[in-house]
Amino acid sequence: MKKILFTLLLGLGAFNTASAVEGDAEAGKNKSAVCAACHGVDGNSAVAIYPKIAGQSATYLAKQLADFKLGMSSGGKEGRADPIMGGMAMALSEQDMADLAAYFSSQKQSPGSDTTNETGRKLYLGGDSSRGITACVACHGVTGKGMEQAGFPSIGEQNAAYIQSQLEKFRSGARANDKASMMRNIAMKLEDADIEALTQFIASLK
Repeated sequence: MKKILFTLLLGLGAFNTASAVEGDAEAGKNKSAVCAACHGVDGNSAVAIYPKIAGQSATYLAKQLADFKLGMSSGGKEGRADPIMGGMAMALSEQDMADLAAYFSSQKQSPGSDTTNETGRKLYLGGDSSRGITACVACHGVTGKGMEQAGFPSIGEQNAAYIQSQLEKFRSGARANDKASMMRNIAMKLEDADIEALTQFIASLK
């Protein structure tokens, strides 16, 4: 059985070690049936508004589950507030989160969109210094694979509708579980056209 050792991160993106949990991918597969309706059996959601979680880093997945649980238990004052995922996460133990994260991280992500966007490419790779917009590539990498050790997620080939919704939530502050408000500080400077352009480009990254 494939096992992945990762550090389960709790709180609003803090990188202090809360506990080290060994996730068992085989156990995670057995626990993943309830996730399939929205995320697909292998973590490749066919529903555009839900994220693909196949191939995402186990550390990031576990942190999001922990944040969803915290969001629900704190009434949205902490963590990541989402009525659906909060309810799902409330029933999960730390071990369950580790196992599910290990399973989905071991799956292969499906291809993204073939539609790219030149304006989005320029923003992603170079940002916009005149508006104080940092280039996405600094944290998410040239191909959008992220940086697991730093806690930055893979975003390349993600479902476009999901990318858009998350950028809009960071911009409005509805999502607030990013480290040191990094995503909120960037997203608040984005216009609707910027988000649309970035969404198309990120979904096409390979």
